[in-house]
Amino acid sequence: MSQLTYLIAFLALIALIAVVQVVARRIHVPSVVALMVTGIVIGPNCFDLLHLIAEWTTPGIVASGDTTAALYHVVEALGFLGLVFLMALAGVETNLRLLANERKAVATLSVLTYLLPSLAGFFVYWLFAPEGSAWIIPAVVYASLFASHDVGIVFPVLRELGLMRSRFGVTVLSATIVTDILSLVTLAVCIQLHAMEATATGGGMALVQSISLLEHIDTAALGAWFTPAFLGVIVLFLAAVMFVVPLLWRVVEWVVPQTHETKPTFFVLVVLLMVLFGEMIGINLIVSAFVTGIAVARTPGFRDPKDGVHDKLEAIGFGLVIPFLFLCFGFEADLKTFFGMANGGTEVVRGWLLAGATVVGLIVSKVLSGWLALRSTGFDGRQAFCAGLMTVPQLSATVAAALIATNLGILGKEFFNAIVVLSLCTAIPFPPLVRLFIAKGHVPFVRRRKGATPADDKAVTELDHLDLTV
Repeated sequence: MSQLTYLIAFLALIALIAVVQVVARRIHVPSVVALMVTGIVIGPNCFDLLHLIAEWTTPGIVASGDTTAALYHVVEALGFLGLVFLMALAGVETNLRLLANERKAVATLSVLTYLLPSLAGFFVYWLFAPEGSAWIIPAVVYASLFASHDVGIVFPVLRELGLMRSRFGVTVLSATIVTDILSLVTLAVCIQLHAMEATATGGGMALVQSISLLEHIDTAALGAWFTPAFLGVIVLFLAAVMFVVPLLWRVVEWVVPQTHETKPTFFVLVVLLMVLFGEMIGINLIVSAFVTGIAVARTPGFRDPKDGVHDKLEAIGFGLVIPFLFLCFGFEADLKTFFGMANGGTEVVRGWLLAGATVVGLIVSKVLSGWLALRSTGFDGRQAFCAGLMTVPQLSATVAAALIATNLGILGKEFFNAIVVLSLCTAIPFPPLVRLFIAKGHVPFVRRRKGATPADDKAVTELDHLDLTV
């Protein structure tokens, strides 16, 4: 395969990404959703664009097949880097000082929007679990997908509506962060439990290529103590990252000249080091990259406008590697499986019922939990309903976690397809629906919270200047 093949494939994908993002913004559709749909259309389960390019540049069945596989491996590598960037930048956008504001409301909203959707997700998986297979761990993973929120959608909506300085905005964003961390930790625990189960039964799984040290020790000997022990490891890892990473970044700022273009390179280096260390002790990259982003953002000089490090990272991430992640999401979606065409139509009803139950179960549980949480903490009924609507959209973190669980053999392909349908059904209509409800419902918001301290105002002001729009 010649370098020309890579050049043509990369040119075609970059052109598609650029055009799709421009068109998506014109028609007011989240560009990440448009990219995922594009991935479905050009992916291996539909038109298979990369295979067509391979056939054109390397004639012959064997040559084009090998070339196609190589091209998909390159795109998957870019998508992996995009996932690391996405979670690290999501962590960068997080300000832990907000968690101290509205403690009761944040705690209530976090707990309810984690528990109720988790119960709904667990029940949906139980209804559609494949016969004859273990279902407890996959059901908990599916439950964690229901519990997760999407900071990348919630934040821009709050910012656009001017609610970042309100009690409502602080509560919703803080609870979104807490719930995301809980769902990611749940995923990390389930992955290790699944690895233990697969090792005990001798079943092959995708984790054989993992670098986790837990695969080289007898974790089964811990028995019932494994889960609390692993949770303790996660807590220690998170604490270590929050302490070590700011020190590393201060060293970077001391060594690298101010405004030097290599600072983004060192950011990627620090994130990848933490991801590698996390993988070695069994913590998924989603968790480690997210927490590393939070830790880096705590350093005073990171947001210095003279350096422009944050802007450069967003340009690299959202402008180049993250779009490949959403293309990969689309590549993994198999509409033939969803519509039952792979089995001659025999699974059509089951596929539609699974997707329908997933969408309805998530929407009802999210809206109900958001409404109950804010009503119980003194918010207006319309504000409470609005909070429920804001927690509904599922996109980047949810689909990324579902993809990891599918690749590891925890979830079946039909459940991943249902999550893709869920993301399309919630990420597109609900942000405009929230705006419409606030405008037409005359929802009251308090812009200045009573008793707010200068530190609180500073925390909110910092977030008010950020942008997570993809």
